[in-house]
Amino acid sequence: MLMPFATARCVALNGALGHLIDVQADVSPGQANVVVVGRADTALREGIDRVRMAITNSHLSWPATKRSTILLSPADLPKSGTQFDLAMALGVLAADGQVAQEALHGTVFVGELTLAGGLRPAIGVLPMTLAAAERGIRRVVVPEPQVAEATMVPDVEVIGARSLAQVVALLAGDPLPDAPPVAALSGAHLIGWRGDERLEEVDLADLRGMADEKYAVEVAAAGGHALLLSGPKGCGKTSLAERIPTLLPDLTAEESLELTALHSLAGVLDPGQGMVVRPPFAAPHHDASKASIIGGGLGRVHPGALSRAHCGVLFLDEFPLFRSDVIEALRQPLESGEITIARRDESVTLPASGMLVLASNPCPCGNWRPNARTNRCACAERVRRAYQARTAGPIADRIDVLRHLQPASPASHDPFRPPETSAVVRARVAAARDRQLLRYDGHPWRLNSQVPSPRLKDTWPVTAPAQRLVDAEMYAGRLSARGAVRVQRLAWTVADLLAVRTGVDVTPGRAEVEVALRLRFGMPLEVSTLRGDAGSGAGADADSDTGAEIVELIR
Repeated sequence: MLMPFATARCVALNGALGHLIDVQADVSPGQANVVVVGRADTALREGIDRVRMAITNSHLSWPATKRSTILLSPADLPKSGTQFDLAMALGVLAADGQVAQEALHGTVFVGELTLAGGLRPAIGVLPMTLAAAERGIRRVVVPEPQVAEATMVPDVEVIGARSLAQVVALLAGDPLPDAPPVAALSGAHLIGWRGDERLEEVDLADLRGMADEKYAVEVAAAGGHALLLSGPKGCGKTSLAERIPTLLPDLTAEESLELTALHSLAGVLDPGQGMVVRPPFAAPHHDASKASIIGGGLGRVHPGALSRAHCGVLFLDEFPLFRSDVIEALRQPLESGEITIARRDESVTLPASGMLVLASNPCPCGNWRPNARTNRCACAERVRRAYQARTAGPIADRIDVLRHLQPASPASHDPFRPPETSAVVRARVAAARDRQLLRYDGHPWRLNSQVPSPRLKDTWPVTAPAQRLVDAEMYAGRLSARGAVRVQRLAWTVADLLAVRTGVDVTPGRAEVEVALRLRFGMPLEVSTLRGDAGSGAGADADSDTGAEIVELIR
């Protein structure tokens, strides 16, 4: 006996999480009506009209004389989006006996329907396919233009279709009818002007001098540390920040899949380019809204620039000009590496562990200099202090590396030492990151900047004299407890880079902590540090050093 009940499967997205949804359809005698239950949003409820017309215009029969009930299970989970259209149509057809119910088993159906019965792409196909694979589903039917995106998930059979009629024929084993090609997502890149291609041509060797700043950037890139570049206009802050992505190695397979899924969720993935293999670089304008940077938006939560730059670089130029709510919202991701967006009906957590790079002028006009002879600032003192206060306080305490840049001068460039290229520095950064991956093997973090404070102190502490140096700064009030942890993380990155240069494993000691403190406080670095021949921490430590003598060393 044919049961008037069938189940097709689709996937609901809640932030970066995918939930397998049973689209259960019941077509039985009763008052002609269509009811959708299961916390569907407006766009999903409107899908019933699309589904009805798509079935009719595909030369199939809509059960107009029966009562149709569609349940999206689990019913207590909020659902939004248009990707449920295809699954709802197949559920109704299977419940009405026009499609074999067993043909729907073991398959996830994703796609929006047009009134003519054609398929349209849906945002987030890659995370949907990932969610299906994690729950044992090994076959996915998607709109034809998104086959390449779905096949990024291994061990999943991906079938591309152009229309509802083609999907029905596929399930029945019949020849596929002709259908017009499916248009790609409207968010595809249609205009190319500069953009990412411009950054592919820059190199660290383009910048003359700046040895101090280049070393700080190398440390920040190696450990994934947050960085603040401060200085008058024209001193090279933006030029230096734009070259940081050239110092980062290619993404690992895990990072590539994770970031590509985020870009798919945000609707900015270009299927023609395949998986994202290079660390992204995002530089939103200072007038950007909180939702565009942190994430959010109307309806479904969209990842912001912070999450789209996951595993890459988020550059906020002219940081004091950003809105106060944006500046304050950066506290959580700087501390935890993720951002949680809570609403009345849902709470979405998105990864955000990319490098945060901030750039700031010393005053609104950008002409202030500490030297009275060269100072050309026309800003009132109170205005300048208020401007600088926007990069102080809790945000500044979460920034690992601070550098004060000065305009280039003839003395800042050594003609006998040619500048290193990005490729040379990238090799050292990659080697330092490999050391961190090996050190933290079996743990959920990859870089020094991500290690929790308790594990850092218990499992990977600095030497005793180095710890006394950090404690002395804390007791003097120049370093908070959070800042002390970040100094220890920096010291490990300095030690990793030193080990890459010398080939000798180093446990962070006093020498490495001194460098970390100078990076943290924006103090000039020693020449030996910039040349990469600083002594090992173990050999530089002396148990007889007193706290006062240690503090004097970094002054």
